Amino acid sequence: LRDPVRMGMGQVMLLLSAACTVVPARDSLLNVCMDAKHHKTKPGPEGMLYEQCAPWKDNACCTANTSQEAHQDQSYLYSFNWDHCGVMPPKCKRHFIQDMCLYECSPNLGPWIDQADSSWRRERILHVPLCREDCEQWWEDCKDAFTCKENWHKGWNWATGTNRCPWGSMCRPFSQVFPRPKDLCEKIWSNSYRYTTEQRGSGRCIQMWFDPAQGNPNVVVAKYYAWKKRSSAWMETEAPEISGAQGALPWPVLVLLPLAIVVLLDGAGGFGSHGWGAP
Repeated sequence: LRDPVRMGMGQVMLLLSAACTVVPARDSLLNVCMDAKHHKTKPGPEGMLYEQCAPWKDNACCTANTSQEAHQDQSYLYSFNWDHCGVMPPKCKRHFIQDMCLYECSPNLGPWIDQADSSWRRERILHVPLCREDCEQWWEDCKDAFTCKENWHKGWNWATGTNRCPWGSMCRPFSQVFPRPKDLCEKIWSNSYRYTTEQRGSGRCIQMWFDPAQGNPNVVVAKYYAWKKRSSAWMETEAPEISGAQGALPWPVLVLLPLAIVVLLDGAGGFGSHGWGAP
């Protein structure tokens, strides 16, 4: 090869190498734990997670002890009492346990982590797109349970050290407090979740329920929304297909690749100062 070509190729490699070194910064949205009361600093494997939290045992933001406490009716985690309007039916309670397992254990909520104005946590999740089936089954199994509040994040009477209904409030069926599945999923935890029409397995919504033997479907969902969040800040482009999302070229490479080609052709004499094909 002629020296200019070698020089051009060297410049190309430097450009692409520089681009690739930028990529890890994007991972701040992926495989992370939020800064909250019981979360680990970094996700990692846990030998034993309790019952409904077990699907996250290979890579979790929760400890085994936290996973066990998530199943208690009166847990030390938040001193929260599910049975504030009578005993909550088991078929309903299992959804709240699964919700807590997702919140405490999942390392795939990075794209929706937001700052929290709270004494007990610095970060929270906001507008996590929940799969339609998960939200609708939650509502269906809880519609006949009772509660006295629409937003469970605030407004309780904590005089006894645990949550009790505010003075003057009345216990009503979930179906009255939350007329639609969307109302339940979005309002109960101050918009932590967003109701979607996306289905399980679509790669576009977070699943509370999944079979760990089939892998964690929320990994690819987090990657898609992390990509979407970054791309909206950097460029307008077409979304990658789910099947190719993991193998797609990093955006810095895509941005710098045309420039790299120009450098290579220039070094090879492909471009001249006065036009095409200069000798």
